Amino acid sequence: MSALHTRACDLLGVRYPIVQTGMGWVAGARLTAATSSAGGLGIIASATMTYDQLKQAIADVKDRTGNPFGVNLRSDHAEIDRFVALIVSEGIGIASFAQAPNAALIARLKDAGVVCMPTIAAPRHAEKVVAMGVDAVIAQGHEGGGHTGQIPTSLLLPRVTAQVDVPVMGAGGFHDGRGLVAALAWGAAGVAMGTRFLLTKESTVPEEVKARYLAAALTDTVVTRAIDGAPQRVIKTSLVERLSSGPSALVMARAAGNALRLRRLTGTSLSGLVREGLAMKRNGELTWAQVAMAANAPMLTRAAMVEGRLDAGILPTGQVAGLIDALPSVAELIEGIIDEAEATLRRLGADPTPAPKGI
Repeated sequence: MSALHTRACDLLGVRYPIVQTGMGWVAGARLTAATSSAGGLGIIASATMTYDQLKQAIADVKDRTGNPFGVNLRSDHAEIDRFVALIVSEGIGIASFAQAPNAALIARLKDAGVVCMPTIAAPRHAEKVVAMGVDAVIAQGHEGGGHTGQIPTSLLLPRVTAQVDVPVMGAGGFHDGRGLVAALAWGAAGVAMGTRFLLTKESTVPEEVKARYLAAALTDTVVTRAIDGAPQRVIKTSLVERLSSGPSALVMARAAGNALRLRRLTGTSLSGLVREGLAMKRNGELTWAQVAMAANAPMLTRAAMVEGRLDAGILPTGQVAGLIDALPSVAELIEGIIDEAEATLRRLGADPTPAPKGI
């Protein structure tokens, strides 16, 4: 068995220990299917979808590949119960999570045989979700894009893998085969990547937005709370600077408007929006001001990722954007990562393919 065949491959039913994360407005059917077809695990981002949109995305992925894929969930989504029922009825075997899941949601998915894989950013969070019964975790270091923690990947992975006995996927800073080998050396069972998959041919992000990502340097990102009240890594732009320095009343007014626009786009009722807010406050221990700001991130992300409005949208990204300079197909990306990982293992004196028995 290859040294690159890990516990994660067996758990997720994939050929390679590579996960494409569930990025809102980005991880739709096309990107998800391309990843799963190429031997990794594609994940549909459902948080910004209506029920009908998620149902259609699942059908579209199934039309394009027979390989396993997952759905990313938000436990505070107004239609979380319908979403869970849908992925169970559709036979989707893997669920990841856009924020911390709750024990009841994990139990419901586990009872249906769904593999649960939340993202964590601290060792104590890993222990908490493992106690809930999750099957694997994605440990994202500070380098990661979007909402992120404070601990660098190189320190987070060794600690988490030593503390929990489930497969751990490393996230934050990964983009090539050398990184995959590094993650395995730190005890991980593979890698999860967002920014690297965003910058592929199958990604539906507008080309001018991709070009802005490719132009970013390693020092061109910032972690800010100005978008939705939680630390989020984005590319530094004039909009981000205005949000960070603007009066709080103006930021709140913008957030309230975005909340209403998001409600219309996702088909969420006003009562559903209130329920989401209450769930966010309860699960995340947020202030009401942070709850009001929580709609900023998806709407500002949509402006860039869907509408191509660099002047009005934010660009969630990992620091790794500063190392990416090409837009390969997903198949080319995954093949290149595996080839480089195998070459790296050979360079280090570890043959990635063990000798046949009897030799």
